[in-house]
Amino acid sequence: MKFLFGILILLAGFAAQAQPVIRIVVPFAAGGVQDILARAISAELGQALGGRSVIVENRSGAGGTIGTGSVAKAAPDGNTLILAGASHTIGGSLYAKLPYHPINDFTGVAHIGSVDYIVMMSSTVPAKGMKEFLAYAKANPGKLNYASAGSGSATHLSMAYFVSLAGIDMVHIPFKATGEAIQEVLAGRAHVVIAANIGALAYVKDARVRMLGSTGTQRSKFIPELPTVDEAGVRGYAFDSWIGLVGPAGIPKATTDQINAAVGRLLKDPVILERLGKQGVEPQAMSSEAFNALLRENFARMAQVVKISGARID
Repeated sequence: MKFLFGILILLAGFAAQAQPVIRIVVPFAAGGVQDILARAISAELGQALGGRSVIVENRSGAGGTIGTGSVAKAAPDGNTLILAGASHTIGGSLYAKLPYHPINDFTGVAHIGSVDYIVMMSSTVPAKGMKEFLAYAKANPGKLNYASAGSGSATHLSMAYFVSLAGIDMVHIPFKATGEAIQEVLAGRAHVVIAANIGALAYVKDARVRMLGSTGTQRSKFIPELPTVDEAGVRGYAFDSWIGLVGPAGIPKATTDQINAAVGRLLKDPVILERLGKQGVEPQAMSSEAFNALLRENFARMAQVVKISGARID
């Protein structure tokens, strides 16, 4: 009997090993919010899917479109996913030519949560708060710059939208990742960056930067004393990002439902919730149908944001 039990365990192990590896593509360099989040859940997601192996693969470049395009072309079997955010739906309106459609060529698999951003200003700028910064920027058109994680990234568009609504003139300096953009602001070589909570929270008390406002429609629960950008003086401004797993179009519903349920279980795990909290993510599970509806709504809203910002990449 013990021998038979041992054989069954061995066969189960072989079956688990025989299952294809799940790849979670992060379309940006290591260290950004999507990369850290993907690595924070990958092992537990594999366990929730019956002991599958889940690896995280960074495929950065061209504002996230290289990695995103690779997923659009992948087999629709649920084994290749992308940890996507606002930049995914932004791309459809921002780029004159895009080798994929952000909605039609993808399937929303599992929503994880939402992330607000924070406007961070170098202390080298002679301003204490948002109103002083806006006055200084208007008095010095074209002399200030802002850093981003690359042309087309959420950090780029959120700031271009901010500049447009505020009626100021700033120079865009793209870098390869949010972390690099933040370091440029900390060093004083760049003046402003809008960074996701995960990148900004560590510097709330750092004398090298000043936090000017959070980008959500309501104050961030992580920094409740910080006013929203709208409250601080740029009326009508709001920008946040959904975070979730997206795959190629045509993934069978049974496969999507399986991954969605696994993510839903993770979002009830205290260990995972603590990790998400440390990264400034507001967790929220939803069905794949609700997630796809959110993607369509966000795609339409971001088209308006892109139009107002005047941003365009040929």
